[in-house]
Amino acid sequence: MKMDDGFGLVETEGNNNNKDVVVVRHGPHRHMGRVGYVKRVIGKRKCRRVRVKKTTSPPEVSMVLQQLFLSCRQVFHGPGSVPLPADVQNLCTILDIMQPEDVGLCRDLQFFNPEIQHLKGTPRVTYTTIYKCHNFSLCIFFIPANGVIPLHNHPGMTVFSKLLMGKMHIKSYDWVDPPTIANSNQHHHSLTPISQLRLAKLKADSVFTAPCDTSVLYPTSGGNIHAFTSITPCAVLDVMGPPYSSEDGRDCSYYKDHPYASFSNGEIGGQVSKEEGEDCYAWLEEIEMPENSHMDGIEYLGPQVMDM
Repeated sequence: MKMDDGFGLVETEGNNNNKDVVVVRHGPHRHMGRVGYVKRVIGKRKCRRVRVKKTTSPPEVSMVLQQLFLSCRQVFHGPGSVPLPADVQNLCTILDIMQPEDVGLCRDLQFFNPEIQHLKGTPRVTYTTIYKCHNFSLCIFFIPANGVIPLHNHPGMTVFSKLLMGKMHIKSYDWVDPPTIANSNQHHHSLTPISQLRLAKLKADSVFTAPCDTSVLYPTSGGNIHAFTSITPCAVLDVMGPPYSSEDGRDCSYYKDHPYASFSNGEIGGQVSKEEGEDCYAWLEEIEMPENSHMDGIEYLGPQVMDM
């Protein structure tokens, strides 16, 4: 029997006698999902009652996911630290061989069927957390076709992104150092205050299709400010170290990019390479959290990590 969690991300099987049925309840504006089992119906004999001893099956474990988890515990040392190059390569090697099945996903799930429209109106992104601690987190983002995760940053964070399923466009920037503010003498018709614009260099503007290599961004390089736009339904595994934390000053900020020529008097400044040209740069304006950036959280029901 198939069941729908409202996002097309959960399917379970049962029999016609309703003896062992998994019930999953989760979704927006509800409590986090819980898993329960319908008790087996036990027939009674005339002479005695039959008691069934409850047994607990061991949790399913993915060896690759467990290896990733153990490596993350060794690699991430908390705020203010960046993984060493050898550790980065080790994590990339593990992530590069990861399959959707390692986190309980398969292409038969309704969510990944491009012919089915799951959501009406603006597609909404869903996420689930595999594991989270002070030093790192493992999360999966489910982005429907035409869904968008707007341009945002990762302050003080190193992030490994693995596209598990689907096809998406990724655009990313890094700040130009030293910080460069737009030319205040530029005559323009924009309502954007010049003081809110900062120069950034384009790092990626391409379409990626799973399976593909793991991408890595760092606190000040690698495309720390990025946006995802899905072309087909996508699943992205993010390893973030350390994770977002408003208490520790790692809150997420959102941006809007403006063409370089819009605030540069048509001239190429000293921070812009003439060989690269102005198309490789943009002015970024920090904005309030966009309405379409809100996400729905669901419980992770795939293979578990063993925190030994």
